[in-house]
Amino acid sequence: MPKVLTAGRPWHVILLFAVPLLVGNVVQQLYHVADAIVVGRVLGVDALAAVGATGSLLFLLLGFAWGMTSGFAIPTAQAFGAGDLDGVRRSVAAGTMLTAATSVVLTVGAPLLAGPALRALQTPAELLPMATTFAVVSFLGASAIMFFNYLSAIVRAIGDSRTPLIFLTLACVLNVVLVVVAVPWLGMGVAGAALATIVSQAVSVVLCLEYVRRRVPVLHVRRADWRAARADLGRHLHLGLPMGFQASIIAIGTLAVQVRLNELGSDAVAAYTTAARVDGLAVALLASLGLAVSMFVAQNHGGGRPDRIRAGVVQASWIAVGGSVLLGAVLVAAGAPIVSAFVGPGEERVVAMAAHFLLVNGALYVVLGVLFVLRGALQGLGHTVVPTATGVVELVCRVGAAVVLGAAYGYDGVVWGNPLAWIGAVVLLVPAYVRAQKKLDLAPVTGGDTPETFVLEGPAQGSAVLDTVVPDVDAVRADPGATPWDDDPADPRWDVPAEEGRGVPAQRCADPEERLSRDRTTG
Repeated sequence: MPKVLTAGRPWHVILLFAVPLLVGNVVQQLYHVADAIVVGRVLGVDALAAVGATGSLLFLLLGFAWGMTSGFAIPTAQAFGAGDLDGVRRSVAAGTMLTAATSVVLTVGAPLLAGPALRALQTPAELLPMATTFAVVSFLGASAIMFFNYLSAIVRAIGDSRTPLIFLTLACVLNVVLVVVAVPWLGMGVAGAALATIVSQAVSVVLCLEYVRRRVPVLHVRRADWRAARADLGRHLHLGLPMGFQASIIAIGTLAVQVRLNELGSDAVAAYTTAARVDGLAVALLASLGLAVSMFVAQNHGGGRPDRIRAGVVQASWIAVGGSVLLGAVLVAAGAPIVSAFVGPGEERVVAMAAHFLLVNGALYVVLGVLFVLRGALQGLGHTVVPTATGVVELVCRVGAAVVLGAAYGYDGVVWGNPLAWIGAVVLLVPAYVRAQKKLDLAPVTGGDTPETFVLEGPAQGSAVLDTVVPDVDAVRADPGATPWDDDPADPRWDVPAEEGRGVPAQRCADPEERLSRDRTTG
C-alpha cells in the first residue's frame, strides 16, 4: 500500500522503510553468494575467477542502468510527497520511456563489446572464454534487469518498500533453484549461472507489473500522461544520468583494480572476487539505509517539510554508525571462516588474501555508512553535482591505489582502494550537506503532519472513477486536526473533482468530515 514518509518520528519512518530494503539486499547478495558457491565448487576456482573477472565490466554498464533508474524514481517520490498524483503518473511515464530506450541500447550494443572489453582489461587467457560467455549472456538479459530495478524503484517511491522485497525474494529463490539445475545437472557451465539470473528477473518483472495493475492505481499511466511525459524527460534525465554516471565512474575505478588483479594472477582474482561477495553483503545493508534516506528526503522535500529532513538525516547517520560497527566487527572476527565456504580444500592462500580484504574494509565501514546517508540525502533533494563529484573522487582513489599502491605493495595495496575512496567522498559530502541544510533551515514549512496511510478511492464496481487521494477515514475521525490542509480551504488538495459522466461541477470543502462523507456518497 502506498505510504507517505512525511509523518511520524523520522528515525522510525526511515528504519521501517529501510528494513525491507535491508532484507531484500541480503537476499540478493545471498543468491550471488549461492551462485559463487555453486560455480566455485562445481566448476572450480578458474570458473569462479572468470565470473569475477566480468564483475567490473557488468558494473560499468548495468550499474549505470541501475543508478539511472533509481534517479528516475526521485521525481515520482517528490510528486507523491506533494500529493500531486498527475505528476506521479507523468513521472512514471517518463521513466518508463527512458528505461525502455536504455534497455534497447544495452541489449544490442553491450554483447558486442564484451569480448574486446575483457581483452582490453588483460583478462588472463585461461579465464577469457568463460568470462566472455558469462558477460554476453548477462548483457542479453539487460532489459529484464533494468525493468525490474525501475519497477521496484517507483513502488518504493510511493512509500512501499515491502512489495519489492517480496518480488526480489521470489526472484532470488528462483535464481538459486535454476543455478543448481543449470550448472551441475544440465552442465551449462557459467552460461547457466547467467541465464538463471535473467530468467528469474524476467519472472519478477511480470509479477510486479501484474501487482501494479491490480493493486496500485496511483501508478496507472493514462494515454494523456504519455504525451505530457515528454516535457518531463529533461528533468528525469537531469537526475537519472548523474546517478548513472556516478555508478559508472565508480565502476571505471573497479576496472583499474581488475586490470591490476589480472596482472597479479588467478589467485588474486579469486581472492578479491570471493571477498567482494562477502563485502557486498555488508555494503548492501548500508546502501539500503542510504536509499531509504533518499526516498524520505525526496517525499519531505516535495511535501514542504524541511524541518523533518535535518532530523531524519542526523538520526539515520547514527543508525549507520551503529550498523557499521556491528558489521565490521563480524567480518574482522570471522572473515576467514566465511571465505572458506566459497572455495574447496587446499586454497589456503586464497582464503588468507580474501580475509585480509575483509579486515581492511570492515574496519572502515563507519565511513561508508555516513557516505551513503549524506549522498542519499543530497540526491533526494535533487542535487546532482556533488554526488557525481564524489564518484570522480572515488575513481581517482581506486585508480591511484591500483596503480601506485598496487605496484608498490601488490595485492595488499589494491585492497586499500575502497577505504581511500570512501574517505575522499565523505570529505566532499560533509560540507556539501551542511550548505544544503543551511538553505533548508531558511525554507518555510508549507506542509503539515500528514496521515501515515492513504486510501486510494476508486475505481469501485459500478461507480465513477474519482481521481483523488483522501486520508484514512478512521485516522481523520480520531484526530481531525492532524490533516495538514484542513485549516487552509485554498489548498487544492481539498478540491473535489467533477464526477465523470454525471455533470457535477468541481466543488471545494474545507471540513474533513464533509469531504469524507462526500467521497463516500459520490463513490
